[in-house]
Amino acid sequence: MPSNSQDIRRSILMKWHETLSKYSNQFSSDSISGTSPPSVFVGSYNYPEVFVGPMVPPIHGDTSLLDSPEKWKGKSLEEIVNFRLNLIRGIKKTPIDQTDGRYIENLQEVTMSSKPIDSDLIFQKKTSSNVSLDGESAPFGPMGEIKSAKFSGTTSVKPIERTFYDVDLKAQDAVLNLYNSGIEISKIQKCFSIGMLGQKRKLVPTRWSITATDDIISKSLVDEILDYSLIDSCRVFSYEHLGNVFSVVLFPHRWIYEMIEAWYSNGILGFGSDSEDARGIDHPPAIAGAYFAAKLGVAEYLNKKKIQAGVVILREIRPEYAIPVGVWQVREGIREAMKQNPIISDDFEHALLLASNKMSISKSEWLSRGNIVTLMRQKTLSDFF
Repeated sequence: MPSNSQDIRRSILMKWHETLSKYSNQFSSDSISGTSPPSVFVGSYNYPEVFVGPMVPPIHGDTSLLDSPEKWKGKSLEEIVNFRLNLIRGIKKTPIDQTDGRYIENLQEVTMSSKPIDSDLIFQKKTSSNVSLDGESAPFGPMGEIKSAKFSGTTSVKPIERTFYDVDLKAQDAVLNLYNSGIEISKIQKCFSIGMLGQKRKLVPTRWSITATDDIISKSLVDEILDYSLIDSCRVFSYEHLGNVFSVVLFPHRWIYEMIEAWYSNGILGFGSDSEDARGIDHPPAIAGAYFAAKLGVAEYLNKKKIQAGVVILREIRPEYAIPVGVWQVREGIREAMKQNPIISDDFEHALLLASNKMSISKSEWLSRGNIVTLMRQKTLSDFF
């Protein structure tokens, strides 16, 4: 099984090197002219003084697909990795509390834009086109320290512009305002990251802003779900993409939620899980950002249907998912799962069996790695009224 993952990484890297041999002057240069999707990135290395900058491909035109996870349904792992590798990342070391000044304000305008932005970057020295692909970290294209950056053609998204100038709005309320205005989550995350939201603004590493945004939105949705009536039978949803197999089981119960992940490492099966009841989770989840991304996907469904349920999400990460591309694929995978026609069951045990039948891991093994049975046995506040 590991060789399968290694073969996939080797194949993708080989094709990338073929691209570089044809266009090396575009990916290893002291300048770049292209159209940003628009995209910005805030690193976490050296926090609280982080590396911040735009991501720009060496092409002009409509490049929005290169950084729009919501539009990547049906794309292969290789296509998505190539989207990432084609974006050249400009960086500039910046303190996290520096959310003004020409450079950051330009990046905020880029983030606010409703369309791709023509960008011209000059670097301190040639960018390196050397990239590595492993099974641990998301892929990135070439990177260079910015000497100067110019952007043109920005057109602001009005709800983002209004929220940006509302300095009395708390960051949490700003995120919810944008979400309720129909702004894509990937766009909200970028606004959060580049210091555009809240009363005490600061730059937030992209990885952290993604999890914070998913957490804020999913928590708000669950608050509404707690007022809805319980479903009267179990529903099983499934979806598979990018080497990830998802099964979602909804069952008649006041909101409780558990996500269990299984993966292969050197041929050995590993597990991780975390859970919550109606009070939410009071610690960082063992499975990190995937927990909140999946929670958001299923909470959207319950809120739209105006129903309440207990939830178990199973995620089997197969060797074909050889290169991690970000927790967006968990959120979008669950969103797609909830669009499928569910299998209906009157019994939780049977529903869990149906869910695990989609996978190579048995129902008993999933149950032994989770906490859902204990959660179901615990009395909830509603039992006393």
